[in-house]
Amino acid sequence: MKNHLRSTLMATAVALTWSAGAIRAQTPSTSSTTTFHRASVDGVNVFYREAGPKDAPTILLLHGYPSSSRQFATLIPLLADRYHLVAPDYPGFGESDAPPAEHFRYTFDNLARIVDRLTEQLGLKSYVLYNNDYGGPIGMRLTLAHPERVKAIIVQNAVSHEEGLGPAWDIRKAFWKDRATYEDKVIPGFISLDGAKTRHLGSSPRPERYDPAEWEAEAAHLARPGQRQIQSDLFFDYRTNVASYPAWQDWLKRYHPPLLVIWGKYDPSFALPGAEAYRRDVPDAEVHLLEAGHFALEEGVDEAARLIRDFLAKVKL
Repeated sequence: MKNHLRSTLMATAVALTWSAGAIRAQTPSTSSTTTFHRASVDGVNVFYREAGPKDAPTILLLHGYPSSSRQFATLIPLLADRYHLVAPDYPGFGESDAPPAEHFRYTFDNLARIVDRLTEQLGLKSYVLYNNDYGGPIGMRLTLAHPERVKAIIVQNAVSHEEGLGPAWDIRKAFWKDRATYEDKVIPGFISLDGAKTRHLGSSPRPERYDPAEWEAEAAHLARPGQRQIQSDLFFDYRTNVASYPAWQDWLKRYHPPLLVIWGKYDPSFALPGAEAYRRDVPDAEVHLLEAGHFALEEGVDEAARLIRDFLAKVKL
């Protein structure tokens, strides 16, 4: 009897293990879920990734610096069974056009305008925003312009409060006050290979989980002709985001959107208090600190996908 019971339990364990493996194996690959497109928006060729049923609720994925929609490549297949996902590259980033700075104004207002026009071309009447880093200022501009379209907000290492700006921002604030004096002290770090590597690894105790190809690709992109001026102009405009924090906070307090905050705690630039600060504006916001860096999906994509699915299951979309 004991031997029979032991055999039965072992068989059950094997079956459960096989079943779990089968479920994992059924997770769609990027190539089976994601399509790649280009759209002309006010004369700028904008690249974007798209996945999922077009009649499903849309998640608009807004990437950070100096990445592109590529940063969402592993997340998209984990959500595409239930949601329609659109992830654009901003002008000057990724596969989108990078018009010379003398022909295109690289400001957050202008990037938000391009993204807004793209959503209108695609017929997106409503969406959930996923804001990471530079995607935060772009996403918040969309919320103020079209509050009726925003069904929920997912914040991933994107700052809307001063306490989210750590010590690394002291010299950056000096750059905003005196660009001529500080540009050569700030911008080289923004476009260097070492700077790109640091943005990814931060202080993570598990650097082996990060693919060097990510920061090498970013550094190669930033080394292209014209990129230094593009990124300098855009980061100089970042001061307008800080000036807009009170307006963004007022919007959050007024509209009280469903809000999920996912924060990679090894981020070298955006301080942890920036995550908890969102609770002041939306007291019932969900805030989760991940064992990850600034690009939290690199180390915590499975946890992020689970948190997003659980969160959106409670939101009326």
